Amino acid sequence: MAAPGPFLARTLATAVTLLGVLASLTACDVQTSDSPRPGAERKPRPVTPVAGCAKGWTDPSERSEARAPARCEPGAPAPRPLKKKTKVVVSASTLNAEYLAPLQIALAKGEFTKENLDVEVKLLPTPDALPLLAKGDIDVQYAAPEAGVLNGIRQGFDIRWVAGNFSPAPGSKSGFWVRLRQGRSADEVSLKDRTVGTLIGKGSVIMYPMEKVLARHQADVDSVRFQQLGPAEVLTSLKNGGVDAAWLLDPVWREVDGEAGYAFLGGQPRGEPLGGLLFGPDLLTGDPDAGVAFLRAYIRTVNTYFAGDYKKDKAFVNELGEALKTEPDTLAAVPSLRMDWEIRDGTVDRLQKAYAAAGVTEGDPLPEDRVVDRSFYAEAVGHKP
Repeated sequence: MAAPGPFLARTLATAVTLLGVLASLTACDVQTSDSPRPGAERKPRPVTPVAGCAKGWTDPSERSEARAPARCEPGAPAPRPLKKKTKVVVSASTLNAEYLAPLQIALAKGEFTKENLDVEVKLLPTPDALPLLAKGDIDVQYAAPEAGVLNGIRQGFDIRWVAGNFSPAPGSKSGFWVRLRQGRSADEVSLKDRTVGTLIGKGSVIMYPMEKVLARHQADVDSVRFQQLGPAEVLTSLKNGGVDAAWLLDPVWREVDGEAGYAFLGGQPRGEPLGGLLFGPDLLTGDPDAGVAFLRAYIRTVNTYFAGDYKKDKAFVNELGEALKTEPDTLAAVPSLRMDWEIRDGTVDRLQKAYAAAGVTEGDPLPEDRVVDRSFYAEAVGHKP
């Protein structure tokens, strides 16, 4: 079987860069001589209602697959420009994966400028960016509460997960695919003692949904063999028998969807974002006004351009392709993501359970309030928790 074509390989490579680099952040001690002390106490801030955002909040405990993400009206929350122009540096380990679309469109449409923010986005591998975020050399990191992030917080990094990013659309089959043995159905698959091809390590948030799939099929992280493969190798290895199963991302899973001999076993939980925006001390306590302004622009972009099935608009897909430097046809080949700035209750607990099972974290689990801070997006949409 030939390797994926250039557009497919390039899209897969960029979409998984974040996950790939996070594999190196495991249970190692990330404390350095420059590691910061825990930050100042975050005091409650006044929250007032925001026009157009009456539906800008949902119950964090609601995790059903049918959960509709919070939405304000288009153009809301309205800009409230800071009195002084403020520079905000954002890091990401890829700049053209689709889950970054609200950030890139916010830049292209001038939404941050409307808040009097000067936003600079830097391409940085996550292991390099994490200590810079903790020290204040960068202000925002587009990442996820991976094992390495939690280990850093445990060591004293003043970092919080302040906004979600997306959950899969109902039609998405991005996730765990298996090559069926002759005469077997998906329900009969046992994954015990089988080889799983992956682009990620055990310290990634994907271990949480992967652990759930393994449990449904008579296996766990200790009873399967993980084989780390390059972006262009995963699909080929699954098809030629090099691995028995693989985690396939958008749009690669379409190569086996509907083919006899392959089955989709599950992916990221729908209705539950597993990544998004991390703030460091500069915005958490140094300049929270700028932190709220940043999220206000981000949320306004989601409400205005990503409220529903944004790929129905061909002109916008072309615009999105230009912003992400990705072929529009590649973007259109898979369902729209469900952009979602909210963070569900218990996600951090579920992630930590998966990390502990994989042996990539040490010590007692962190309480949610050491990892999550919903107050910034709550203030941006005018909700009092």
